[in-house]
Amino acid sequence: MSTRVLRSAYGLSSSGSSSQSMYSHVRQRLARNAFCVRYAHTISPTSKISHSNKKTVPKDEKRAPPKSYPTFKKEPGSLKKPNVALDDSMIGMTGGQIFHEMMLRHNVDTIFGYSGGAILPVFDGIYNSDKFRFILPRHEQGAGHMAEGYARATGKPGIVLVTSGPGATNVVTAMQDALSDGTPMVVFTGQVATSAIGTDAFQEADVVGISRSCTKWAVMVKNIEEMPRRINEAFEIATSGRPGPVLVDLPKDVTAGILKRAIPTETTIPSRMLAELSSTIAAQNVVQGSISDAAELLNKAKKPLLLLGNGIMNGGESTCKLVSEFAVRANVPVATTLHGLGGFDQSNKLSLGMVGMHGTYYANKAIQSADVIVAIGARFDERVTGRISEFAPVARQAAIDGTGGIVHFEIQPKNISKVVDTTVAVEGDLTETLPLFAPLVSENQHDDWLADIDSWRLKHPMDFAKEVPGGLIRPQTVITTLSEVVEPIREQVILTTGVGQHQMWAAQFFKFKHPRSFATSGGLGTMGYGLPAAIGAKVGRPDAVVIDIDGDGSFNMTLSELSTAAMYNIPVKAIVFNNEELGMVTQWQAMFYDNRFAHTHQLNPDYMKLADAMGVSGIRIEKLEDLKSGLEKMLAIDGPVLVEVVVEGKIPVLPLVPAGKGLDSIIVYDESIEAQRRALMEQRNRRIAEEERRNYDT
Repeated sequence: MSTRVLRSAYGLSSSGSSSQSMYSHVRQRLARNAFCVRYAHTISPTSKISHSNKKTVPKDEKRAPPKSYPTFKKEPGSLKKPNVALDDSMIGMTGGQIFHEMMLRHNVDTIFGYSGGAILPVFDGIYNSDKFRFILPRHEQGAGHMAEGYARATGKPGIVLVTSGPGATNVVTAMQDALSDGTPMVVFTGQVATSAIGTDAFQEADVVGISRSCTKWAVMVKNIEEMPRRINEAFEIATSGRPGPVLVDLPKDVTAGILKRAIPTETTIPSRMLAELSSTIAAQNVVQGSISDAAELLNKAKKPLLLLGNGIMNGGESTCKLVSEFAVRANVPVATTLHGLGGFDQSNKLSLGMVGMHGTYYANKAIQSADVIVAIGARFDERVTGRISEFAPVARQAAIDGTGGIVHFEIQPKNISKVVDTTVAVEGDLTETLPLFAPLVSENQHDDWLADIDSWRLKHPMDFAKEVPGGLIRPQTVITTLSEVVEPIREQVILTTGVGQHQMWAAQFFKFKHPRSFATSGGLGTMGYGLPAAIGAKVGRPDAVVIDIDGDGSFNMTLSELSTAAMYNIPVKAIVFNNEELGMVTQWQAMFYDNRFAHTHQLNPDYMKLADAMGVSGIRIEKLEDLKSGLEKMLAIDGPVLVEVVVEGKIPVLPLVPAGKGLDSIIVYDESIEAQRRALMEQRNRRIAEEERRNYDT
């Protein structure tokens, strides 16, 4: 098959990238397809494969009458596999007890959940269990974000257990958040009895239908015999490939029933076949060829760059260490996405920090100037690329010239060339592909390239306007001071955030050095994520110092979870920036909507009274001279702490790439422009005060 035919078959342009790569991802897909055909043939050598999934019936063969579908609760006997191993260890158990047993088999140590009528048999099955910890939040959304925080801190799937109806729908936001960010999570929901499904029963909801678009997989367990198998499948799907959330819906009569016979528990999901595919010699040869092409591109590059994304975290510390070793050996600068922070030590001179909309000037400049970009576990979302047509122009031209291009290490085939055309694609798990790639990376210097980057650092360093005498604390100062205070214990620190300006300042000014040290909502951008995620992270990593950096708007959405931290004495530390505004929105209103601040200001509660009412320690910081000592006091308290820092408002997050613009359109901090902005804000504030005074007088 010619290269032109290959490109046409996969919707690819006939012109473009380097000939040496020969579209490695196409070769990998062809190998997979060929394997699937062979696999199907071994299952049924006489069957014909068609896209319609219809069997061909010979003309002389009499067509059998159609069989009725199995009834809702019957075991679908026609689907039974011959000689399948049966498990008789759970005979006599209720569905709730089976749930408990399956949690033990999957080494679950923590469940986050909220009880209710439809899920009571399961709660009865785990009653007084000393095998795992149960955390009862104040809202099911909190349970979902706690499970996310747990998963991001540990790498293990977070477990959620809630009731039917609103109990299940309240977890939808957390499930979509986990799907967007590749966070493994298994959600178990109660459901009305199977006999009541479709009758609009109390707290009945089509949870599987609702959650299909926000999970990797969702299933209702229709009888007790399939419950262990479905749970096994849920854990396998949540943690395989790109991790993500799955949902298992448990009708009440299923969980209240009693198992009466031995059952199969082995999973029957397609990933088994894909696992066999990846182990075939043909598939390994294709991947090895792509890896060799990728290494060749990197080794001959004059201006190489590594871009680390969220996928690097799934490989854990060993994968991050491997990347660091060959980056240092080849003197290749490293930029990261928001979720890639911590994948490379930011104290290393090769670190460029975060790239994209609020990334550093020099990271964005490097992306635009590099002739070879090696993206590892990144998906090229628009917050990273800016306007696609203007992204990485040098690397894209180098791909056409055959002198460079974009290399993409990616576990999901659908992400290859979905946003950015890839020169060489390496499909597969990073724990398997990077160990093959690393030894092929040669030593190098790249002195001229690194000198260019250093000049960009000097031209536009990460800087901000400092406090004026008698003025309020700058939000960026809180982050830089915290980063200094935790330096002696940095290896133990995990930072979580809500969503807004504070999130970006944390990403810009906190120095991350270790993987799994940062948990935030990136893809979905869920306000209220920070505090419950911190609780989950601390439960999963009790040895860690977990600090939530939050804005007042984001914090207010889930502040009731302070009570959860107090109830279980989970010593999380929450730092809230109080400027009584939705900062990121007001920034855009100021910059792009002529200072029309529509519905972005709020009156906050008395956070110190709130802390007292919730049963946690409270610290209020208003003056710059009290900031460092206040943060040190926070760390010294053995228990949950709420720290309120009164910060100046109307402070923009810079750098900024405006929406719809290319990375070259980046707006950076400029002291003279900042002085003009401050003068305009003072004039505006005086005008508003005068208008309010006149209105009051009249």
